[in-house]
Order: sequence, then C-alpha cells, then structure tokens
Amino acid sequence: MSNHDLIRRIREDYPNYTKAEKKVASFVLENPKKVLFMSISDLADACKVGDTSVFRFCRRLKLQGYQEFKMQLSLSMHVENATLEELGEVSVKDSFDVLAKKVLQNNLSAINETYSLINAQEFDKAMHYIQDAQHIHFFGVGTSMLTAMVAMNKFLRITPNVHCVMDSHMQAMAASMMTQRDVAIIISYSGATKDTIHVAKQAKKSGAKVICITKFAKSPLTAYSDVTILCGSKEGPLEGGSTSSQISQMFLIDLMYMDFYRGKFEVNTKNRHKTADAVVEKIY
Repeated sequence: MSNHDLIRRIREDYPNYTKAEKKVASFVLENPKKVLFMSISDLADACKVGDTSVFRFCRRLKLQGYQEFKMQLSLSMHVENATLEELGEVSVKDSFDVLAKKVLQNNLSAINETYSLINAQEFDKAMHYIQDAQHIHFFGVGTSMLTAMVAMNKFLRITPNVHCVMDSHMQAMAASMMTQRDVAIIISYSGATKDTIHVAKQAKKSGAKVICITKFAKSPLTAYSDVTILCGSKEGPLEGGSTSSQISQMFLIDLMYMDFYRGKFEVNTKNRHKTADAVVEKIY
C-alpha cells in the first residue's frame, strides 16, 4: 500500500498501535483537515501526548518526520475524496440517473474500502477463534441485525453450532450463558449502540471470544473486543441505514463463511448437502 493511502494504513494498523499512538491516530482520523494546519506541538497537545510520541507515530508509518506526514496525509485525503467529489453525496435535487450512479458508486466504494481495511493478521486470528468455537453467536440491532440473521442463515447451511436471536433481552441472556469455547460475532456500524455494547460486556464476562465488525476503530464496542474487523462505507444525511454499510458488512461475512468452509471442507460439504436436501422439496 502506497503512502497515498496513509489514512487507510492508519485505520488498518490501529489495533497494533501503542496507547499513545492510538491517541494520535484517533485524532488524525477524526480531524484530518485540522491536522494539516497544526504544528507537531499543537497535535501533541490536542492528543495529550508528548511531541516525541507524535514523531514516533510518524516513524511508525515509515515517514521521515512530521512535515512528510502532513504532506502524505494531504495526498491521502485527496485520493480518498476523489471519487466522492466526482458525484458528491445523494441530494434531493438529483435526477434519477444521477441518483442511480451515486448509489452504485457508494456500494462499490464500500466494498473497495472494506477490502483495503482488512488486516490479514487480525482476520486470521478471528477465523482461528471461529474454527475452534463450540458455538458461534451472531449479534446486532437494527440494520446490523439483518446482517447477523443473514450470517446465521449462511453458516447454518454447513454447521449446526450457530445462533442468532433478535430480541435484545434474549441476546443479553444468550451472551451471559456463553463459555470460553464460544465466539460472539457482534456487528455494529457505529460501535456505539447501547444494547450491542451490553451484549459485548456479557459475552466478555462469560469468557467468550468477542469479534466485532464496525466502521470505527475507536468506539465503545472495541473496548470489549478480542478482534476488531473494520468495514468501509460512508453515510450522508439522506443515507442513514443505507445498504452500502450493510454491503460492506456482508462482504466480510462472505469472506468469513468461505474461509470457515475451506477450513473443514469435507465435513462442511457433507453438511451443505444435508441442508440442501432438507429444503429441496419446498421448491416448486
């Protein structure tokens, strides 16, 4: 990945940063334009760290110093916004043709960004937990619940050890009954939904491994996560609950499913044939 993808690199490497580096990274990701006009001391003060911590952060990114960091940040912002600036956000004034192009662009961009954010080491760790799990639980609320239900539907075709309940109270109870051999896959675009965070707390308290799929590396949910997998997608004012955010989540679920399938290929193939035979008579 080139230095022009600096913002994506910061997002991808975030879980591996030190505490001080995470403070700097979080501020940069949330305020990239502001950082361009800040001195190294200004940024250090804003992040409540020392100047040397900011310099180390720049070196961690394989940059010579703070000035090169700001230059690469500016280039990265241009690359990240180039496609968006071409058409802009969805507007009430858009013609149908422009609207269709923007929705298509948003969905394609969501998948591309999600792919670029995948940290292979973290993803492998997540799949190790899932492959070894006695029970796999999918959790989510709102639109993310729909993703959780689709995930259960996919995995249920090849393994009986998968669960998903819709009611938030039942989710909390299910999480409280998990064991150290179980895995909770918690899906939340914002990572800040109270019910979802409560489920994560319960699952963590039970000793289960917690994998979260979220847009934001620094969100309340990630504090309880053993593995954080980031998804792409940006939602404008008219796009709350948009399919682009769900598409980015589903891309990751598909990737998990295929990796899980090939991990125990023969057994999973037999199970897939069983479940296919079970519903074949329901097709006209």
